[in-house]
Amino acid sequence: MEHSGNLMERVWLFFGFLGHDQTIQLIVHSLIAMGLSLLVAKLATRNLQIVPKGCQNVMEAVVQGILYIGKDVANEEIARKYLPLTGALAIFIFMGNIIGIIPGFESPTANINLTLTLALIVFIYYNWEGIKAQGLKHYIAHFAGPNKYLAPLMFPVEVISHLSRIVSLAFRLFGNIKGDDLFLLVLLFLAPWFGVPLAGYALLIFSAFLQAFIFMVLTYVYLYGAITGQEEAL
Repeated sequence: MEHSGNLMERVWLFFGFLGHDQTIQLIVHSLIAMGLSLLVAKLATRNLQIVPKGCQNVMEAVVQGILYIGKDVANEEIARKYLPLTGALAIFIFMGNIIGIIPGFESPTANINLTLTLALIVFIYYNWEGIKAQGLKHYIAHFAGPNKYLAPLMFPVEVISHLSRIVSLAFRLFGNIKGDDLFLLVLLFLAPWFGVPLAGYALLIFSAFLQAFIFMVLTYVYLYGAITGQEEAL
């Protein structure tokens, strides 16, 4: 583990002149992912047309796909209401995942500090929306389950279950993208520069998309469960 950490520190980075401190690199590459997300949004909306083409066409397909998934996981009302949150998370996470595939850049989502922050945002937000939708008393009561005799047992179990979602969201994204970064590092050391392993890159791109997709779906699932109280849907 120590050897892999030292190896990562020796990897050349475009922003290496700022230092290889993880915090600095996290901030820089998070800003790059955010900038790319805003750039794509700007390109897609700067010249809206009835018959979309180019970036507008791609982004409309992305938005329609997110809405379709949201309707399937929750319902149309929730899918549309929380599209700005889930869409922004999906695009930002995808950009954060994908830039790590480019030599000289690091995936900010391969840093537990960022993934934990994103998980906390989702956790706090869906609980807040659940309290607004059901009221504080009713929302807390649903943690006790339908049987009042089992409430003393169910309440701590449900609370721990909800808290574990933070760990699940944060570490699933972090672990997979960190693993992808290490996989790419091995590929670049083993493969010659003029013989790029296309199959490996295809796998990394798919993984970048998949992890953004999973995070977005789970956000919809948690929102639906909190707002409706139908925790069995989780």
